[in-house]
Amino acid sequence: MGLFLSRCLTVFAAAALVSACSSTPDKPKPAALPAFTAQLQVNKVWSAKVGEVTTPLSVAVLGQSVALASSQGDLALIDAQTGADVWRLNLKDRIQAGVGSDGQRFAVVTQNNELVTIEAGREIWRQKLQASSFTSPLVAGGRVFVLTADRTALAFDGASGQRLWAQQRNAEPLVLRQAGVLAAWNDTLLVGFEGRLLGLNPQNGLPRWESLVGSSRGTNEVERLVDLISGLSRQGNSVCVRAFQTSVACLDASRGAVQWTRAAQGHTGLEGDATQIYGSESDSKVMAWSRQNGQPVWTQDALRFRGLSAPLLMNNALVAGDEAGLLHFLAREDGKVLQRLNTDGTAVSVRPVLAGQTLVVVNRSGQITGYRTE
Repeated sequence: MGLFLSRCLTVFAAAALVSACSSTPDKPKPAALPAFTAQLQVNKVWSAKVGEVTTPLSVAVLGQSVALASSQGDLALIDAQTGADVWRLNLKDRIQAGVGSDGQRFAVVTQNNELVTIEAGREIWRQKLQASSFTSPLVAGGRVFVLTADRTALAFDGASGQRLWAQQRNAEPLVLRQAGVLAAWNDTLLVGFEGRLLGLNPQNGLPRWESLVGSSRGTNEVERLVDLISGLSRQGNSVCVRAFQTSVACLDASRGAVQWTRAAQGHTGLEGDATQIYGSESDSKVMAWSRQNGQPVWTQDALRFRGLSAPLLMNNALVAGDEAGLLHFLAREDGKVLQRLNTDGTAVSVRPVLAGQTLVVVNRSGQITGYRTE
């Protein structure tokens, strides 16, 4: 079920948070790695370190730089060309979610439920949140937006930390302990509330539209969980998103109209281009769907049960990391294996990102590596 806390849910009862994690059942044996002929030359160009990454963190790409964090409290802005620090800060608090940035301000949420904002490597303000957050803050338009686990979206003034508004939906007893949807599309704030995607006015938090992406199914609270998953694909007006273990869907974000929905069993985010969207299912099948109508285009099942990350498009390749620390490069047109690299042997715990021409990969151990293709 996921690279982090895949079988962990957060239970809301009497205003208290209780983390409820079932024991991990016997996992299916990963598929034997297929033989392949390398068709892509990928070179390691630098490496760096942060602390261990065990919470649902993400990497913010800022031109030729990347901002990232460790669960232990390290926050760094790194030059993706060289791997050198632009600045580095230790918050002295464990980090639960982040990093969000607009290039000027950087925001994370601590495990003490504090929203922390940084400028030029220096903390400028903190705000206490009423609930945990597992979703990276969104920094945009001079504001910092947060999605908390009790299904509340909040906006703060980026300079002062003053709370500007809050929009809350009724919270189900269980929510996923992983990042949800909080993103920008033009002048609309996209927020996932359970199985629905809402387009909010970022100035006041009022809804502009609301669309159903995944419907609740099952006979118990766990089976009915349909939270939307961080990692959506935007192309023009088309926004494609995944509902946890339920479906993938594409919408017209200008009016919130669902264009198509297709059943899917994944728990990681999507990637996409103008014609297709891509994702890893929970059994690590990699799939491509038509962006226009949702029809399956290809399926790559040679990596089953390897615990794949959300994929990244890099030129003509689709890149995903796995729980054994391997990087898999697949052809975007048919899913054929192009290349495979070993990192440090620990899980690729964050979706890989592309900063300029540099592929940046973060392992659970805190190893950060830059790669380039020839």
